[in-house]
Amino acid sequence: MFVGGLILALAIEYSNLHHRIALGTILLVGCSPRRLLFGLTVVTCFLSMWMSNSACTAMMCPIVKAILNEMEAQNIFTIYMTQEEEPVEEGEQRHPSKIAMAFYFSTAYASSIGGIGTIIGTGTNLTFKGIYETRFPDAKEKINFPIFMAYTIPIAVVANILLLYLSIQLTHMALFRPNSKTGQEIKSATSNKDILYGVIKDNYKALGRMSCHEIQVASVFTLMVLLLFTGNPGFMMGWSDALHLDDVKSSSIVFLAVVILFALPTQYTFFKYCCGSAPFTGRAMDACLSWTFIHNNMPWGLCFLIGGGFALAEGSKVSGMAKMLGQSMAFIESTPRDVVIGVTIVIAIACTTFSSNMAVCNILTPVFCEMALAVKIHPLLLTLPSTLAMSFAYLLPVSTPPNAIVCGYANIKTKYMAVAGILPTLLGIVLLWINAVTWGAVIFPDTKDFPDWANEARLF
Repeated sequence: MFVGGLILALAIEYSNLHHRIALGTILLVGCSPRRLLFGLTVVTCFLSMWMSNSACTAMMCPIVKAILNEMEAQNIFTIYMTQEEEPVEEGEQRHPSKIAMAFYFSTAYASSIGGIGTIIGTGTNLTFKGIYETRFPDAKEKINFPIFMAYTIPIAVVANILLLYLSIQLTHMALFRPNSKTGQEIKSATSNKDILYGVIKDNYKALGRMSCHEIQVASVFTLMVLLLFTGNPGFMMGWSDALHLDDVKSSSIVFLAVVILFALPTQYTFFKYCCGSAPFTGRAMDACLSWTFIHNNMPWGLCFLIGGGFALAEGSKVSGMAKMLGQSMAFIESTPRDVVIGVTIVIAIACTTFSSNMAVCNILTPVFCEMALAVKIHPLLLTLPSTLAMSFAYLLPVSTPPNAIVCGYANIKTKYMAVAGILPTLLGIVLLWINAVTWGAVIFPDTKDFPDWANEARLF
């Protein structure tokens, strides 16, 4: 399923549909600096739900840079620090200003938040699903596409994006400080928003009309999402239930979309030849998805990372390491359940700050599974919130690829990211905890009690 999700993300990139979505959304939201930041944050979050976080961030960075360069060209505000603020050697790339960093940080952080919105949004989600379902094959609570989105979207994504936007406004765009230097620059930029709107509109017009290629990719992608939603939604009978196709899993649906895109041509001009109204061109038609493009752009290392992670998780289970570490936490059995949930969230964020979130997920998820059995808490309450927390890595470039991409692309020093990430990290911890103890109980009502199938799992 993860490989299929990556291929579909590349299909969107191959058709250039993502640029149309990004620029169209920005035009819809508005082009004052505050509205522009909101538009970029929202569109990055949305695209990251369906694309890999790295690809989404890499795609948005040139758009952000083009917008900022135009602002500086029109003398709206400066996008680089002065030599006095941050000295650089001759020939070195200058460091972005506080306002410019706001756009780059929002892009990276929104990409991480969007990744938790769907089961295919980021590798940690699928890693959690694989480890959890392997460790607890008899679990009654199924982690399918609609249920996962219902759990994450309202608070973990939507509320988090809004608070991220407000926190960046507070720390980098002088919200409630209109008389400060940054506040005056924002005010000046707002009065010149029509100039920026014209630039973005020109870029959007340069894309031309929506091509047949883009329409087909959008249609197949929409069909795939509908099939994933309606297969076995949990709250009603789905098509897989009605047709008794229990063996058709989400991965089958994703690869069906991939096969369709390999089969569909980008245009249908060959019909003119078939009807006799045009000569045969003598060349093959391009498909909506090219294997050459996939081969050159697919993050194959990430696929091996996930596969190796599953092997690591299985090894920790077979060797007894995960069980030993989990049982060593049995002393907190008398601690209130909600406090234990908060502790796992904090541990996950602390660990992923200094290491890859994929590696942390493969190590901590099996431990939290065994810890839940030791303290007799429903395993889902400790594993799912902590998995989402592993994507909230805002403090260091090493924490997650989107952070590294924006820091490298814009030449942002680590100290600026560390400061910018403090408030979003604290807000993320609080929101994930609230989501787990309130909305999570609505989506998974049976998690209030320790299940019988978990008692059986303790024997293994």
